[in-house]
Formats: sequence, C-alpha cells, structure tokens
Amino acid sequence: MNMRMENHVVIDLKRDAAIVEISVDGQKVKACEGEPILAALLASGIKINRYTMKKHEPRGLFCGIGQCTDCAMIVNGQPNVRTCITPVQAGMVIQTQDGLTKGG
Repeated sequence: MNMRMENHVVIDLKRDAAIVEISVDGQKVKACEGEPILAALLASGIKINRYTMKKHEPRGLFCGIGQCTDCAMIVNGQPNVRTCITPVQAGMVIQTQDGLTKGG
C-alpha cells in the first residue's frame, strides 16, 4: 500500500521531487524532497513522533495542518518541530521526542 502523500492543504507538493535520504532515530529513510516530514515517515511505516511527558503515551498524526503538537519531533537538534508542515530537506536528522521540550 502506498502511504505517500499526494495533496496537502498547506504545502505545495512537487510531483517531480528528488528522492533524498534523511535519518530518523538513526535509521536511513528515503523521502521526496519538499514533502512534509510526517508524510515521509508514514510512507516508511513510522507512526510515532513523540511520547507524552506524564504517561509516556505515543503520539503521531492528528490534525496534519500544524495546529496541534502531536507530530512534534526533534529536527536537526531543534525540539517541537511540527513535522506535518515542515518540508523534507536532504540530510535531515530527526529524532522521536519525549514530551514537549523547551529551548532549541
């Protein structure tokens, strides 16, 4: 089953995007440059983006338009990045986040 995102209400997806490699928790993942990070993760079978602070419950795709924080991850060392609206760039280093953190 193809889980690749073809349309998005916020990001203009390019049909002829280059295939690039990103790192997710140390795992190499192929992605279409410019697609939302979350789309690349879902296409690779990765559904958990962060865990809640108090109960350590998994969170992932919820709103898909950057209004909630369920898809927040650490991207290139910066926490709380909403992966549903952040475009993929070659070489990104992405980590599952534990709770919502401060700083960056």
